[in-house]
Amino acid sequence: MNAIVALCHFCELHGPRTLFCTEVLHSPLPQGASSGDISGQNEQAEEEEGGIQMSSRIRSHSPAEGASADSSSPGPKKSDMCEGCRSLAGGHPGYVSHDKETSIKYVSHQHPNHPQLFSIVRQACVRSLSCEVCPGREGPIFFGDEQHGFVFSHTFFIKDSLARGFQRWYSIITIMMDRIYLINSWPFLLGKIRGIIDELQGKALKVFEAEQYGCPQRAQRMNTAFTPFLHQRNGNAARSLTSLTNDENLWACLHTSFAWLLKACGSRLTEKLLEGAPTEDTLVQMEKLADLKEESEGWDGSEEEEKPSSQPDVVEGQELSKCSVETSLMPDCNSWNVAHRRLSVFRSLRHMRQVLGASAFRMLAWHVLMGNQVIWKARDMDLVQSAFDVLRTMLPVGCVRIIPYSDQYEEAYRCNFLGLSPHVQIPPHILSSEFAVLVEVRTATRSSLYPTLFDDEQSLNKYEFVVTSGSPVAADRVGPTILNKIEAALTNQNLSVDVVDQCLVCLKEEWMNKVKVLFKFTKVDSRPKEDTQKLLSILGAAEEDNVKLLKFWMTGLSKTYKSHLMSTVRSPTSSESRN
Repeated sequence: MNAIVALCHFCELHGPRTLFCTEVLHSPLPQGASSGDISGQNEQAEEEEGGIQMSSRIRSHSPAEGASADSSSPGPKKSDMCEGCRSLAGGHPGYVSHDKETSIKYVSHQHPNHPQLFSIVRQACVRSLSCEVCPGREGPIFFGDEQHGFVFSHTFFIKDSLARGFQRWYSIITIMMDRIYLINSWPFLLGKIRGIIDELQGKALKVFEAEQYGCPQRAQRMNTAFTPFLHQRNGNAARSLTSLTNDENLWACLHTSFAWLLKACGSRLTEKLLEGAPTEDTLVQMEKLADLKEESEGWDGSEEEEKPSSQPDVVEGQELSKCSVETSLMPDCNSWNVAHRRLSVFRSLRHMRQVLGASAFRMLAWHVLMGNQVIWKARDMDLVQSAFDVLRTMLPVGCVRIIPYSDQYEEAYRCNFLGLSPHVQIPPHILSSEFAVLVEVRTATRSSLYPTLFDDEQSLNKYEFVVTSGSPVAADRVGPTILNKIEAALTNQNLSVDVVDQCLVCLKEEWMNKVKVLFKFTKVDSRPKEDTQKLLSILGAAEEDNVKLLKFWMTGLSKTYKSHLMSTVRSPTSSESRN
């Protein structure tokens, strides 16, 4: 948490003074606490507690001591300070704690070393002990502005047998620039700072009671009631807080408490990504996973009745067949093998576009987006699977039907991605159809086909890719809008592969929302064709290719969404609202 915690005191001789403050440093130590200021002194042994290492460093120019020769350095002069205004004595080391988890340093000294921070803390100290006071003068209060920061201040009294009214006035302040964060941290800060105050007051009360028992001050003051006030005031300077609490390790304990307070308060409030309704891809994946689970439970039940447990080979074969089915349905199944194939063959859409060429890739991508059958013929099964893993990212999950590798041709209604071995004969009407595209992976005639692009990719150097279709896409054809946006992202070299993937996700969500609107408009509400044309114009999808794409993508809507729409339309409340 980027804040400063400080202990302040109202001195009867010098007014409000900052006694001790702890700040957070995300960079190397300030000049006063840097390792260059350590002369002939070794760091003390570090104590580890709660992941924070604490050590002491000598600061040769401490503003708290007024030892700096520069008159512009922050901090009061030594002549303007008394024992009650000083925390660290001359030559006393400052405190530095290292948080190993976040590489953050917590530095404690009497005043901030930066002049601007010193001014902010000084102003907050004066306001907390003078004008910004809650009723009763003891308790928490909030004040501040955008320029000087916002302050949570808790004032309190410490017992002192030699002070006026037998008590002295202190405050603990927390300063930061984030007003909302500070207000949200109010309950936490109040409880923890109240605990620190109770501990200080408890120690001081023991010292006060011991002094009163040995030498009662009240009767002595009654006998000297007519002594001039100024004479008594000048002769009785304030005592230090270590003397009032009889604790020589007070400042080290306060440093530990303040450092923990800053760390704990910074980690208690975290940002969380609140997701909305699940996407269509998520719903389809959940439905397919549920279907697979029911199917596997059915297989397990039949196996228990028909198969004895002494046939591990058969069971293992069945498990492998189920995994192959799941691989064809779920994109995340067998993810390690998929990642391995991507590293050795196609890594991304941009990579595939470089290998196939711009025109061949555009033709292939057009057929993929339109829902036409994409056929790959190759000997290498991993290459075919890698190509499908890359191409399927352009489609919603519900529109993907894959047969990774087959020894015979499969009809288009069964799959839109089909992998075949080279010897399989494809029907002539498929080869001449405008609803199919064929990618033949042949052995390259030269030993190194792509020497400039793929010097380290021996798996692609030995292949050449021939893309053919009964309906080739003309270069001047506009094509679907999403295809043009995908190509623009792929050709933009300023975008990394990860950024392109996120752009693709956003494009699919955008067009799936259009699909939902069109489905509700045409299938559920049964609006006339003229209204549908107006809707397509509003959606920016009135072109022929865009309409075909929307109709194909409509097949990828989840059953959950469709049933929800139909049940909403058929419910009595919805019919009444329409009327």
